[in-house]
Amino acid sequence: MVAGRITTWLLPLPVLAGSGYVLGLAPYGLWPATVIAVAILYALLMRTPLQNRAFATGWLFGVGQFGVGASWVYVSINVYGQATPILAGTLTATFCAGLAVLSGLQISVFCRLRNDSWTDSVLLFPSIWVLSEWTRSWLLTGFPWLYAGYAGIDTPLQGWGPILGVYGLGFILVAAGSSLSHAILQGPGSLWRRSAPLATVCVMALLVYPLQNIAWTTPIGPPLSAAIYQPNIPLEEKWDRRYFREILERYAAVGNAGLREHDLVLLPESAVPAYRDAVSDYLNDFDALAASEEAALITGIPTRNDGGRYNSIIGLGTASGQHHKQKLVPFGEYVPLEGWLRGAIAFFDLPMSNFQPGPVQSPQLRLGAGTVATFICYEIVYPDFVSAGTRDAGFIITVSNDSWFGRSIGPLQHLEMARFRALATGRPLLRGTNNGVSAFVDHTGTIQTRGSQFTEEVIAGSIQPRTGETPVMRFGSAPTVTLGFLVTLGAILRRRRL
Repeated sequence: MVAGRITTWLLPLPVLAGSGYVLGLAPYGLWPATVIAVAILYALLMRTPLQNRAFATGWLFGVGQFGVGASWVYVSINVYGQATPILAGTLTATFCAGLAVLSGLQISVFCRLRNDSWTDSVLLFPSIWVLSEWTRSWLLTGFPWLYAGYAGIDTPLQGWGPILGVYGLGFILVAAGSSLSHAILQGPGSLWRRSAPLATVCVMALLVYPLQNIAWTTPIGPPLSAAIYQPNIPLEEKWDRRYFREILERYAAVGNAGLREHDLVLLPESAVPAYRDAVSDYLNDFDALAASEEAALITGIPTRNDGGRYNSIIGLGTASGQHHKQKLVPFGEYVPLEGWLRGAIAFFDLPMSNFQPGPVQSPQLRLGAGTVATFICYEIVYPDFVSAGTRDAGFIITVSNDSWFGRSIGPLQHLEMARFRALATGRPLLRGTNNGVSAFVDHTGTIQTRGSQFTEEVIAGSIQPRTGETPVMRFGSAPTVTLGFLVTLGAILRRRRL
């Protein structure tokens, strides 16, 4: 009876810990909260009453984590998908509960393989955590959101970003949380048994100091003067043909002025609400003006050919080429099980939700004699995808339309992940959005200039192209993921010998 009462009393704690985990990420930035949340979760797993409820504990933690951290999904379903609050709430809850299943499986695997040694906290627990995050980057097209490593940006530990990437930094932060829990809750025993995990993590963290001053990339060529136009066009107007001419005129006015004053003008994702071939004369005028001013205009625009319809980004003037988006957003850009779901509710029939993914070997845009790595919206959150696609580029451009998520925390999380890509690749980044947050980010992931949300404005600044490879660009997530696999495999083999 006592154990049962304790168990019942503890059940809300995983949800609260999962919710608190999100406070370490944007827009809150309270990074110790993520470490403490992990410590609480690990402490719960060390308590006898909950050891037989491993999946439930992990699932409840995931419910809190995704229920708070991915709550912005509700906005796009309810406001822009025109679903009723009850239906939107049900779909959002189902989405978050489904993601939490991975958290439950993650904790179940750990509890099955643990042997109560101090290495559990410093190696096995963070290894399985990172493998779960990595799995989430590709399973069912992937949802690489709310990674623990993002809590490390803007801290002294961010020096690990270009070396180990978001997975490696996450490994260290999770190990810090689980080792802290081990040190506090470990029963009577030697001082070494209690303090070894935390001491090991401290050494791992301190190793960053002699490494963080290494210049992984170096400037190449002169800096470029650039302007980002954030039009703040409401979604209900963007695809309404009554506003079509007005929208084109706004872009023309800003673009014409910007091309005369800057080397580069950037417009957001799907800025022009028409297929490229339908507005060829309009784009040709931009192309001619940009070329005459020896400037470049880069914009998002839908395109189509015999192979299908694409969410694309193109270059005009001194910029050339086009990139078709490869990482499509389910329901927003394509509808899974389309034959069954299309037309069922308005959310399954959003504007431009019939795109095809672009080719895997999509060429980069050229800007003068150099190249630019371009990523559309969701693509920027995939760590290895961005690292591989940036090797030959001088800087990164990412365009997005975060209007779908309203005044939620989603757009600010999106900006934080883009910042981490700049840090990991050692490349400056331009981020152009419809209604914020548009920003200039330097090669250390620091915001140089940014706009406000929900305002029409032009954000001007300069960007310095760079060359060279960081360890993450060269090796990707392979070192951290391989370590995770080896540690987990070792735990499996150890258990089989027992």
